[in-house]
Amino acid sequence: MKRSIVFIYSLIVLLLSTGFIESVKISVENHIKLSDDSSYQIGTGIYDITGPAAETNMMGYAAPLQVTMGLHFRQRARAFVFIDSEGNRAVYVSTDSCMIFQEVKIQVIQDLQEIFGSDLYTHANVLLSGTHTHSGPAGFSEYALYGITSLGFYKKNFDTICSGIVQAIVKAHKSVQPARMLTQQGELWNSNINRSPYAYDNNPEEEKALYDANVDKNMTVIRMEDMNGNPFAAISFFAVHCTSMNNTNHLISGDNKGYASYLWEKQANNGAAPGQGPFIAAFGQSNEGDVSPNTRGPTCRDGKPCDYKTSTCNGKVEECWALGPGTDGDMFESTQIIGGNQFNRALELFNNASIQVSGKIQYRHTWKPFTNISVEAPYNSGVEGASTCRAAMGYSFAAGTTDGPGAFNFVQNDNHTSNPFWNFIGGFIAKPTPEQTSCQAPKPILIDVGMVEPIPWVPDVMPLQIITLGQIVLVAVPGEFTTMSGRRLRNTVREIIGQSIENPIVLIAGLSNTYSGYIATFEEYEIQRYEGASTIWGPHSLGAYQQEFAKLAQSIVDDSDVDPGTFPRNMSGHTPFFLPPVIVDIAPKFDDFGDISVDVSTTPYSINQTVSVVFYGANLRNNFMTESTFLTVDQLQSNGQWTTILNDGDWDTKLYWKMHDLGYSLITIDWTISPATQPGTYRITHSGYAKKDPFSDNLTSYQGTSSNFNVQ
Repeated sequence: MKRSIVFIYSLIVLLLSTGFIESVKISVENHIKLSDDSSYQIGTGIYDITGPAAETNMMGYAAPLQVTMGLHFRQRARAFVFIDSEGNRAVYVSTDSCMIFQEVKIQVIQDLQEIFGSDLYTHANVLLSGTHTHSGPAGFSEYALYGITSLGFYKKNFDTICSGIVQAIVKAHKSVQPARMLTQQGELWNSNINRSPYAYDNNPEEEKALYDANVDKNMTVIRMEDMNGNPFAAISFFAVHCTSMNNTNHLISGDNKGYASYLWEKQANNGAAPGQGPFIAAFGQSNEGDVSPNTRGPTCRDGKPCDYKTSTCNGKVEECWALGPGTDGDMFESTQIIGGNQFNRALELFNNASIQVSGKIQYRHTWKPFTNISVEAPYNSGVEGASTCRAAMGYSFAAGTTDGPGAFNFVQNDNHTSNPFWNFIGGFIAKPTPEQTSCQAPKPILIDVGMVEPIPWVPDVMPLQIITLGQIVLVAVPGEFTTMSGRRLRNTVREIIGQSIENPIVLIAGLSNTYSGYIATFEEYEIQRYEGASTIWGPHSLGAYQQEFAKLAQSIVDDSDVDPGTFPRNMSGHTPFFLPPVIVDIAPKFDDFGDISVDVSTTPYSINQTVSVVFYGANLRNNFMTESTFLTVDQLQSNGQWTTILNDGDWDTKLYWKMHDLGYSLITIDWTISPATQPGTYRITHSGYAKKDPFSDNLTSYQGTSSNFNVQ
């Protein structure tokens, strides 16, 4: 296993030449039981999960050279605890991370049970969902496929994410209050497109005719308010990839959904610092598998349209890119537009929410081994003897998408195995058997990740979970369902659960509890674009999910228990980490960390101009500054005191890290002055930790301050 991983890591290099978790148990309060089934107790919490902002591969695009080199705005976990009138409880957490990996969910539950005991928060009633930003640090899965480009398992990053989620839930637990929920649904246009329309078009005509677009335009918003009608939280569900920031970005970012949360919380909390204030807004992910935020669509570099079937230009995927709505495709502006669209529509639905949420909180969960599941009618697409396969990635997986093209001359819509070099590489890792090749057909197998010995490169036991909050039904899916896959699964669950819940609102909670790639429909799978090639369990993957989720839904209807299933293998210690540690930090005079390299201008600045200052700093991997900040923008008050108006969680600031002369770290801080900025005297500060001694792990804090400057 480790030999194979080392080989792949070495091949890539050749080709491409913390948070503290409470250890003391928290007493479980006797939360008040309410008699009204439309009254709940709800608690909310938010916590920083930002990882290493230097030298760390970013999760999502699998681009080895896309490593963190700074921070745009921080990533957070937003937690919601719900308790009904009978004392049943459930937890929903939305994280500004690419996905939730299996090891994260397991660790979070272990930590929660150390704090609260074994019965209060479990795998069954806690749902963790990632927003799917592609601009966060990688390395938080121990399964090999998801750690190749990150050079393995980065435990410090993993611990930061897990700790942040736990702390958010702890905050939510402590803040429960009597509350009501209202919900509203509507449509949001001009914010998402289908990036694989050729595959979508292969779905049955009569099915496509039921919908007015080839992506879901529907948005659902849940409004939470206290018993006096004062709102304190919101959750929005809308399907769109968090790929407004493309694979040339090196700054940590929550992308469009993170920006939407930032906007709402900033407004509702009267300008409080990010992550502070009572109001919390989560923009949850849904069935975004084939859904792009880059609404101008794919074009070639010369302005001509890309090939419709393969998304290539002159036969190469590298030349076909989808652009967002920003000026000339600017990714920062595109993030603002798509995030702003989600915020504005969600706020409108929130303010007009009129559907009372009422009813019990219920949940069902099972661990299901997902290889060789027999898929029966009506979920087998009319194929007798249908079953899932051992996991495998197809050739078009390596082609990437129009949001982030791949390399090495792979293309989408590829049903051939004509590359001898990559056939050799795939065969070295694990050679597909004839049975596996037949099962996965028409997918040409590039990497037979489920056949790797002794441990598969992807998880093979899936957590399946349904949580009901009254008539709101959250279907937690461990992957990326395409538009039509999500529709079919929603319809399956709605048809069954509607027998016991009147007018259920069924929502897909995407990228939840673990990650297993994509789930395309049987018809989309036949086309073998990126999403089909990344549907690891074969052509009947969706049918298997429909079948197994139908069982959970029926269990809720019947008020019966479900088999807890087979708990996943323990992955601890199976994946090495090859990123070298920080050896030493050096400043110009060996101790002048925080000194100015390039100071601000003495000329007054105006609105929309950018203030820039460069400090001699240290490696940002030394300390992630969790629940703190690497920078501040301060305003001088009339009493001579400084007041911080912005930090590194704000949109208007950017921090860039650059290694200089092998030891020096140059920290550039930019502040783009917004129209809301008041005239006055300002300064910019930078804080960090330096590793001064190569033979010691001790870190030394430092701080630097720019000269004062004026904004007019």
